[in-house]
Amino acid sequence: MPVLTVWLAGLACMFSTSIVFQILVRPCSNGEGVFFYPQSPKARSIVGKRYRTDYHFQPPKNWINDPCGSMYYNGVYHEFYQYNPNGSYNPNISYNIVWGHSVSMDLINWINLEPAIEPDTPSDISGCWTGSATILSGDQPIIIYTGLLDIQKHQVQNIALPKNRSDPYLREWTKAHNNPVIQPVVPGLNSSQFRDPTTGWIGPDGLWRIAVGAELNGYSAALLYKSEDFLNWTRVEHPLYSSNSSNMWECLDFFAVLPGSGGGLDLSSAIPNGAKHVLKVSMNCTDDMYMIGVYDLKRDAFVPDTVLDDSRLWPRIDYGNFYASKSFFDSKHGRRIIWAWSSETDSSSDDVAKGWAGIHSIPRTIWLDSHGKQLLQWPVEEIESLRTNEINHQALELKKGDLFEIKGIETLQADVEIDFELTSINDADPFDPSWLFDTEKHCREAGASVHGGIGPFGFVILASDNMEEHTDVHFRVYKSQQNYMVLMCSDLRRSSLRPGLYTPAYGGFFEFDFEKERKISLRTLIDRSAVESFGGGGRVCIMARVYPVALVDDIGCAHMYAFNNGSATVIVPQLRAWSMRRAQASV
Repeated sequence: MPVLTVWLAGLACMFSTSIVFQILVRPCSNGEGVFFYPQSPKARSIVGKRYRTDYHFQPPKNWINDPCGSMYYNGVYHEFYQYNPNGSYNPNISYNIVWGHSVSMDLINWINLEPAIEPDTPSDISGCWTGSATILSGDQPIIIYTGLLDIQKHQVQNIALPKNRSDPYLREWTKAHNNPVIQPVVPGLNSSQFRDPTTGWIGPDGLWRIAVGAELNGYSAALLYKSEDFLNWTRVEHPLYSSNSSNMWECLDFFAVLPGSGGGLDLSSAIPNGAKHVLKVSMNCTDDMYMIGVYDLKRDAFVPDTVLDDSRLWPRIDYGNFYASKSFFDSKHGRRIIWAWSSETDSSSDDVAKGWAGIHSIPRTIWLDSHGKQLLQWPVEEIESLRTNEINHQALELKKGDLFEIKGIETLQADVEIDFELTSINDADPFDPSWLFDTEKHCREAGASVHGGIGPFGFVILASDNMEEHTDVHFRVYKSQQNYMVLMCSDLRRSSLRPGLYTPAYGGFFEFDFEKERKISLRTLIDRSAVESFGGGGRVCIMARVYPVALVDDIGCAHMYAFNNGSATVIVPQLRAWSMRRAQASV
């Protein structure tokens, strides 16, 4: 087996018998007001193309952020999203955000349309913020969204309906005459923190329900509303759920799941016995967290299976750059799909130079594990249609310090799947439960250069010739009192030589049953400035953004390696990788 063993000390590169990454921690800053890129049109064009993704969703130009809502209707997937039609800067500064609209037949190749909703009425004159799409009985699509009344950001909820349902793309939408349909007339409610209504669901009384994120008496609340016709709403006296974990939840999502079933459930139909419900909340402008529980029909309330006072311990949809996620039921394939906004982590001035800002994650199928305790996610199968030039390696043995270079594919646009098989569990280091409070801190302290018992092992990707730039995605295995815990890290600290970038070491833990599993899987989708990883069959997902200088300067090529820097030998029974073609986008 050809194995390249490399010692990396500082910025030098030489051969030896072990691998050490001497990671340099760079200051995290958005670099506001600093133009890194030359501002000539030619330079902007080069930069914009080199970092622009080829198969993640983004419109042809300008700024995007949250997915507003998605739906599958009459054979077409619709993606609505927050969009700035005037440039690649944050539109909330100038209060002109709209609902962008794109359509697709396969969730991969998209047609860009004119905005679906724009701020042109008193109830949304300062901006059309996030909401949801629902399909009512009679095959009637409907949108409910947050409108800004003024520059003080007082928020209300509005309705829009398609102007012509016979149009397969639903290009034009008409706002309801009685907007706003929901106003912040609740005692103790902060009217500037009242937004992002969920997709509707039908309760036991046959009435439609939605939840709206709010700050209520200084606490987070999912306010509950019900309606017969989706146009006239009444507030239920108690919230769907509330918590003192923070002062505001936004971008709520509420949906049903069946334990152990990869299929999704349609909220407009009866929910089967044994189903669980998921309440997803976005908070702190960085974290998409969730709770699993039951929807108590008698109380009309969500009851979590476990209540954790410290929100740092709540499970996350994704442990990286993944925010404001939104799910929908795909009736075509009977699955639930989720995706989210992944923001740029260079500067605002860089966004202007590129001419675009923000992407969405790959659409993911999301379901509940057989134990009913954890959500699992995996890229939709349609993404595999872009695969080409497959390479396959089997029965690789990675001893301490080994690097195996993965060649034969386009390493800037790739889909890589690898299984790591543990030969022994005896060398596992002890697990410290306090690490759960700050997994990023632990990933910084236990980086790829730090030898462990079992791990670190994983990938090195987007590596320059001399390894001055590289991103690594790796695992470590620890022994807890009850079981084994696996730490997955996506370490960006040496992803670029550029100063002023936000380059964290993201991380998350998942439980591992060595007696039943033995193998730990890793799948990573590389798409220029996007690195999206799925560990342990989708138990931990990490979306990341990177900006290697070599990618812009076209210096050498980007290398990719499988590596092991733990004391225990790791077997790779199978490694498969593909180059990824560019998705088709039409304007």
